[in-house]
Amino acid sequence: METNEDFDTRLLYEPLEGVERLENYRPGGYHPIQIGDHFNGRYRVVHKLGYGSYSTAWLARDEKFNKYVAVKVCTANANPKEVDIISMLTRPHCPSVNHPGNMMVPSILDRFTIHGPNGNHACYVTAPASASLSGVKDGSWIRLFQLDVARSLAAQLVLVVDYVHAQGIVHGDLHLGNILLKVPPNFDQLSLQQLYEKYGAPELDPVVRLDSNPLPPGVPSHGIAPIWLGEASERITLSETRILLTDFGEAFSPSKEGKYESHTPLVIRPPEVRFEANDPLSFSSDIWTLACTIWSIIAQRPLFEGFLATEDDMTCEHVDALGVLPLEWWRRWEARRLKFTEDGKPMNRNPFRSWDDRFEDSVQQPRLDSDMPPFDARERKAFFDMLRPMLSFRPENRPTTKQILDSEWMLKWALPEYGKIQDNV
Repeated sequence: METNEDFDTRLLYEPLEGVERLENYRPGGYHPIQIGDHFNGRYRVVHKLGYGSYSTAWLARDEKFNKYVAVKVCTANANPKEVDIISMLTRPHCPSVNHPGNMMVPSILDRFTIHGPNGNHACYVTAPASASLSGVKDGSWIRLFQLDVARSLAAQLVLVVDYVHAQGIVHGDLHLGNILLKVPPNFDQLSLQQLYEKYGAPELDPVVRLDSNPLPPGVPSHGIAPIWLGEASERITLSETRILLTDFGEAFSPSKEGKYESHTPLVIRPPEVRFEANDPLSFSSDIWTLACTIWSIIAQRPLFEGFLATEDDMTCEHVDALGVLPLEWWRRWEARRLKFTEDGKPMNRNPFRSWDDRFEDSVQQPRLDSDMPPFDARERKAFFDMLRPMLSFRPENRPTTKQILDSEWMLKWALPEYGKIQDNV
């Protein structure tokens, strides 16, 4: 698979803040799009929603049904597998069509292809979302959700992963950036002028080559930073917590293909990727990242942290929080001798943060400091009883999504909060 780093970078541009890498507008790369462009005879581009390594996403007005949609325009060299997986997950005759998680995968409303100067670009249309969970935390000073909101978000995330797993699919890239909040029910009623008044009109920044020569035909004349439809995490109310799980670009079916590499961010990558590199990944790898993501929903900071971290840094984090690795992993880990005694006590490292330390300084204390209720003792124990097995070093020891849904914390705290918004549909 081609990556951004493989792109020809002989043509360089002045970087624009909040805009995708402009060097990726080249044959095989992004399609140049401007506000006002018309797709497939019915979708008029009104703003930008975001971008990733293999696509840009645009807010458009569907002139056929007079509503807003999201149009994802893939790079010309993108793997079309993602669209096929989402189509399979959202098809009407799916055997689990009544599973609540079915509504948490974005349905593909339309598919078409754009033929442009950089190649042929697969495009697909979904309902728009307001922001990712990482985006709304980034938009907050305190980076916390209200406790009822956090419980509801966690419940929905387990439900949608349970649904995806029931279809034989591993998501492969669970993190806060791939969990989106649905737009409010009245969003389609906004006129274009009201949309711009409320959220801001597109700001067009000229694209300039560093060598001052004219732009090639496959490069847009202006860069556009994405619209911000979200709000600070602590201001989100329970009724606004309806999620969509997106970005199935790393998804796979273990029964049809063996996958050995994980492109999940290193801070939440499951340890078997490092220590059992010859074993194919499976559903249990999602369980590890699911646990890390649930922690990030509940807490102010991630469970495992590392700025410019190495694999050894992350393994240290795992041992600090969870204890000694399985014996054969522990013996094979070269850097261990410099960092831990034989029985797992940290050497020459400060600060050492245990599991309990992390919960206190990342969940309880920030909630108290922000005048939010912390976990009481009963809920804290139930939360630990659910989360710790999900973080078993050995993948075969982790629970399934069905077992997680049957945990006390899910049944008594998380699912009832989600039930309250179900009642109001």
